[in-house]
Amino acid sequence: MNPLETDRLVLRPLTEDDATFILRLLNDPSFLEWIGDKGVRTLDEARTYIRTSPVESYRANGFGLCLTLRKADRAPIGICGLVKRETLADPDVGFALLPEFWNQGYAVEAASAAIADGVARLGLRRIAAVVKPGNEASIRTVKKLGMAPAGTARLSADGPELLLFAVDFPRA
Repeated sequence: MNPLETDRLVLRPLTEDDATFILRLLNDPSFLEWIGDKGVRTLDEARTYIRTSPVESYRANGFGLCLTLRKADRAPIGICGLVKRETLADPDVGFALLPEFWNQGYAVEAASAAIADGVARLGLRRIAAVVKPGNEASIRTVKKLGMAPAGTARLSADGPELLLFAVDFPRA
């Protein structure tokens, strides 16, 4: 996977060197509330998470969650990318930013780049998103990405019911 660039952001594959940032992001109260607890509490666990989740997805799918950096100062602001889950028919776009970077258009900018890459490079024709009910900010974001409600989904048999959104792309 090559890095993606937008006007203000760079999305690049995660490496174990990003463990300090990932540890902080995955334990941010907003991440725990709206995305879930990944059980990552140490730098070693963060390195393992990076290896077994995003890096494995790059290998298996050609896409995955990427570190999202602000171009101006190279500050890491979050993660964004496409994810392929066993329980969903289509890849879904995922994004999580530290709260100090909310409400600046970064999530839409990053997710738009990830979606465009999936369509152009991989030929994806449908991309989904899952959002926890009540997460109005993420619902607004996926709607800005052109996604429409597509029902509900569970990411595991005993997981919570999530709102499902999707967007279709015509064949070239």
